[in-house]
Amino acid sequence: MKTIMQLRNLSIIMTLFVAFSCSNKQGGGPAGMTGQVREYQVIAVKPQSTTLYKDYPTNLQGQQTVEIRPKVAGYIEDILVDEGAFVKKGQVLFRLNANDIQASVRSAEAQVKVAEAQIVEAKINLEKTKPLVQKDIISKFDLESSESSLKAKEAQLAQAKANLENTKANLQYTVITSPTDGYIGNFPYRVGSLVSSAIAQPLTTVSNTSNMYAYFSMNEKEFLTLAKSLDGKNMQEKLAQMPPVSLVLADNTTYQSAGTIQTASGLVDPQTGAVNVRAIFPNTDGMLRSGSSGLVRIPQHMDNVLIIPQKVTFELQGKHFVYVVGEENKVRSTPIDVIVGNLKDSFVVTSGLTSGDQIVIEGIASLRNDTPIKPKLTEAQNLAENMAAANPAKN
Repeated sequence: MKTIMQLRNLSIIMTLFVAFSCSNKQGGGPAGMTGQVREYQVIAVKPQSTTLYKDYPTNLQGQQTVEIRPKVAGYIEDILVDEGAFVKKGQVLFRLNANDIQASVRSAEAQVKVAEAQIVEAKINLEKTKPLVQKDIISKFDLESSESSLKAKEAQLAQAKANLENTKANLQYTVITSPTDGYIGNFPYRVGSLVSSAIAQPLTTVSNTSNMYAYFSMNEKEFLTLAKSLDGKNMQEKLAQMPPVSLVLADNTTYQSAGTIQTASGLVDPQTGAVNVRAIFPNTDGMLRSGSSGLVRIPQHMDNVLIIPQKVTFELQGKHFVYVVGEENKVRSTPIDVIVGNLKDSFVVTSGLTSGDQIVIEGIASLRNDTPIKPKLTEAQNLAENMAAANPAKN
């Protein structure tokens, strides 16, 4: 009886082993546990054209920003403009008290008159001396002395006139005008303040903002890549080939006028490895102000590049992978290099895929290498759409 029970148990174990073996042969992995090959949607990779955008933080500066400082010492008597006002070149901004300088002018004028009178006297003495020397009444020494005296008086007159011109110039400096068209800055000094050329802060600033400079930095690698992609014999010619750039303002809107890249620094910052670049934007309506911040957006047009949805990729140890359908419809994880740009939910693939490759676009979490699938080819949507066209403020 005991032997019969042992045989029966052994028969049950053998039956379970055979069933388990058959199940493994039919399953083929996680996607085939039910004994059937699952259907997955796939797309065929094909070349497309698109435009990528790269944003760089920038600070805006007026085309010309001038500090207004007094050339002479004096008390501020009048302030004839207001902070933030637009002024024209030559417009009067400040007046300093000129009483002391006016007195200096009157004194200089008097010195000129004295010097002129002394010259007249010296000339008379010279005219008297000449005939006496000719008659040998006095020596030639007296004649030479008279001539030297006249020259000394003429030098004194020249010095008095120069002093008068200087005091008159100082008098003009008490009226401070704008050297350019632009917008007035702040006033750290008010009426009654004593100012001079040695003051720590300027009286104000005038910013010519008809054009605005946008300064930003690119790392050395980006700059070299950009330079190599442009035609031209030198850097200036290359930059002239750059497409127009956009300016994203602090409120995440795009400025209405496009700008151009004008110049790049000839030096690479040894500490940051960055190259300073300058773009210029027209500011005819005066909306842009010096000191404002924003983003310079540079477009990069790309022809015949492979674009895939972001959702079809997964990351492992810092690299991107996709599942590519291979022989016998088995998938394999394939590493790819991508440009993480501003495309809407898409990546530009720079290596790892070729045109015509089929990649799985759904359910990739359930896949493993060599998993057999039943591919269902699906037409991909427009993967070249970028967010800059829909919302310029985002990346």
